[in-house]
Amino acid sequence: MRLFAVLLLLPLLLPASAAAEENGARAFAPCRACHSLDPAERNLPGPNLSGVIGRAVGGAAEFDYSPVLRKARDEGLRWDAKRLEAFLADPAAMFPGLWMSMRGIEDAAERQALVKFIEDPSSR
Repeated sequence: MRLFAVLLLLPLLLPASAAAEENGARAFAPCRACHSLDPAERNLPGPNLSGVIGRAVGGAAEFDYSPVLRKARDEGLRWDAKRLEAFLADPAAMFPGLWMSMRGIEDAAERQALVKFIEDPSSR
């Protein structure tokens, strides 16, 4: 019973940043099947996401993007936190014809935690 009480209170005992970091890491776990945040890791099914904030959409030179993402790159679109969060809500709606099969993250808090985790290397 004590353990259960401690587990319930744990979010209150952890600093908010630690809880957000944990939520971001948890939200990124399914992404690891195709993506990495380690700048040295290559040859994955999806592009490396290290430094994605500020990068052109479809802008990792070593990755073969779907035509819709190459078009976005050619139009000058860049990833920022707001665009990434909107993308994570519904990738196919933002970029119809996208080769990525992720359906999207409905929970806004989870998306925000994931964006912060991706955006801030010090959180990993």
